Amino acid sequence: MVQEKQSDRQQRSDNFLQAVEAAQKVQDDIMKYGLEAANLYCDDVDGDWLETWGEDEDGQQSFVELVTNFLQSDDLVAVRLRKQLKDKSLQKIAVELERCLKLSKEEERIFAVKNVLAGGVAVAESNRGTSDGIDEIELLDLAEEVLGKLGNFF
Repeated sequence: MVQEKQSDRQQRSDNFLQAVEAAQKVQDDIMKYGLEAANLYCDDVDGDWLETWGEDEDGQQSFVELVTNFLQSDDLVAVRLRKQLKDKSLQKIAVELERCLKLSKEEERIFAVKNVLAGGVAVAESNRGTSDGIDEIELLDLAEEVLGKLGNFF
């Protein structure tokens, strides 16, 4: 057992030393070659990687595309959502829902989706007031159902 602990410590120490040596080599190369050192460590430095940043390389659909496809479907939740937000484009709805899902707390996400459903102005605000004649409980129920469906995409 004691031998095993020493071996583990020695292995971690060796790994740390290798990482430090590699970092020193990178630093030395930067000092020696300047910005050209990037060519030593990165492939395709001069390519179009910056222009295509964020584009899906493997053909997967973006979240907004997935949500837009869901909104176009005959799913009961999608139909109710379209009916509630008939004045907004599907693309705009998908973008707003994506913002809602990026919130960290579940309660914030639910109320943000409810605000979108009620035509609330900003996702980050917690507008928990009345919804101009729209039943708030129904909106919260629909918001929870929407989050349940969208949880599969996000």
